[in-house]
Amino acid sequence: MQDRTVDGGISMSFNGPKPPFDFHNRAEFPARLADWIGHVFYDVLPKHGYEIREEQIFTAYQLADAVGKHKIHFAEAGPGTGKTFAYLLSAIAYARLMGKPVVIACASTALQEQLTGVDGDINTLSRLLGLDVDARMAKDPRQFVCDVKINRLFNAHTKKLGDSLSEVLAWAKQTDRGERAEIPHVPDRVWADVAWDEFSSCESCSSRGFCRLVKAREHYRPARDLIVSNHGIFFDDLWTRKERIADGKPPLLPAYAAVIFDEGHKVLLPAAMRAGRQLDQAGIAGMLSFLEKIQGARTALLSAAFAAQLADTRFFEYLHQTALQADERADRLAVRIDQQLLNNANTLRRALDILSFELQNEQEMHIRSLSGARMQTYEARIEQATAALDRFCRNQGEDTIVWVGREDDSFWVVPRDLSSMLKEHLYAQKIPVVFSSATLSLGGDFTYIGRTLGLEHPSVSSVGSSFDYEKQVQIYLPRRFPPSDQEASFALALRHLGSLLRLSRGRALVLTASPADVKRIRTGLKAFSLPFNLLCEDSGERGHLIRSFREDISSVLVGAGFWEGIDVPGESISLLIIWRLPFPSNDPLIEARRQEVQEQGLNPVTEVDYPEMGLKLKQGCGRLIRKSDDRGVIAILDPVLGMPWQQVTMEALPAGAKVVYRQEDLTVLSSKP
Repeated sequence: MQDRTVDGGISMSFNGPKPPFDFHNRAEFPARLADWIGHVFYDVLPKHGYEIREEQIFTAYQLADAVGKHKIHFAEAGPGTGKTFAYLLSAIAYARLMGKPVVIACASTALQEQLTGVDGDINTLSRLLGLDVDARMAKDPRQFVCDVKINRLFNAHTKKLGDSLSEVLAWAKQTDRGERAEIPHVPDRVWADVAWDEFSSCESCSSRGFCRLVKAREHYRPARDLIVSNHGIFFDDLWTRKERIADGKPPLLPAYAAVIFDEGHKVLLPAAMRAGRQLDQAGIAGMLSFLEKIQGARTALLSAAFAAQLADTRFFEYLHQTALQADERADRLAVRIDQQLLNNANTLRRALDILSFELQNEQEMHIRSLSGARMQTYEARIEQATAALDRFCRNQGEDTIVWVGREDDSFWVVPRDLSSMLKEHLYAQKIPVVFSSATLSLGGDFTYIGRTLGLEHPSVSSVGSSFDYEKQVQIYLPRRFPPSDQEASFALALRHLGSLLRLSRGRALVLTASPADVKRIRTGLKAFSLPFNLLCEDSGERGHLIRSFREDISSVLVGAGFWEGIDVPGESISLLIIWRLPFPSNDPLIEARRQEVQEQGLNPVTEVDYPEMGLKLKQGCGRLIRKSDDRGVIAILDPVLGMPWQQVTMEALPAGAKVVYRQEDLTVLSSKP
């Protein structure tokens, strides 16, 4: 702890490094923070080659006010603004004032690594300002090996291992961190065999306190300034924090002074998933199959396992009958809840309760074929399954949102009222909370995002991009579209696409609304014999495709999953095609919002579908211009003019960009002036 008297004022004490500027007392902190931010942006950074961007400085001032006054704040800043520097300055200063780190919660592991990398924004600011910033990453525990699984595989001499798994085991002998980033080429199915998972029996583990996951947590817990987590870890901590403390366990994250959500528009899905409970069909079936084959087990255990298997089969067979056929864009299939489904869920829950009781009895008998580790894993799996079924059956399912996962057939149950949970667990802490993104509003209206996050009157700030869209971007809106014939509409859009690709000499990103569109476009473009490489989302791993697209400047990338998170500056994206406007799918989470606004007497189309589409379109348009010398065209091959969604579409497009209606009027199809 450091004691310091500032300018003859009162003595103040600081745990760890002191704030980067002088002030007399905490009441003076917000004003002095603003002064320091102005000094950094106007005086210090320009000496190191950074241009003065008024949008960035305005955002930084707004964030300083929000952090200094403990506000909940929406900070919208367009592409190229430099919002990361803007929020980092306040975060570092506030952490040092409070003697606790600020959490920067990112939307992805890639962004975490980008922020904390050697040449990332945190290290850059630390070096330029001489701050010696202590920032540490809190990664998803699933990114680390489980020592028990590794040891089990080493000891399984009779099991034939594949090349990939053998490579992982050889690596596991050498690694100190045990982190997947060290071997990123390993397939997901292989990594699952060695990675920590939520059913790992950590409480009774022989490596407890010494495994590599624990070492990773021990590394980030003492962070003085910043903890860079992802959204999932933050919500894992938020929802379990009180319970873990009550049980005498440390929370996943240490005490923090504030939280800043980077890509704050994306927090709802991880918040829901981490608050939810999953009934894993494959996991339950595998467990029951194993239990039924135990040699020497008591009849009561075998009978309980058989009864649970029968109830499990009936529940999932009927569940799949009630799963509504969502459109192809949805990863989650909505479920029609009826009394039969609730009855089957209750039957399965009771069967699992009995099985859990018999497992505990079996454990006392010390059956050799059922190890303590496996017993702990099965108990954890049953506990999660019964928690999901309990939540679903309570109040006839009306308090939950449920779905079936398209890929794994798992049954998910999440609380319907997430906004109340956020109020109770996060907002009630009375700490600064910042949601930062380029897409939080439409036309400066934050009503939709505020409603979804349970905030009626948040503090807000919004600035456009620092790019000169009037000079850098043209928008092409074709006037001619068949009124309702889908095949004719597709053929016309395909002709538009082929013509535009020839005009731009490739160098295009095509954003579709569904994977099926990708396949149809790939097939349709064959007839055009275009002289450049066509990269389709379903033809390879995402990172590999983006690298190929970046390196092969004349190539064309087509996909439904590239609306955000793709950063390709330069000529490679000189043309951005919006094949279909990104209206939301029939997803259960979206449907819950539609139902909520309908109950309030509002129109779900205008209050949910249009804002969702507009925000995603805004994100997609942000892929085009990434540098001040980029140039390009945004072409929307879906009807806009004269349609009910014209206004929300136009508000999502880059402000100031010129709109043209004929291809011959397109003059900006080069990324260089």
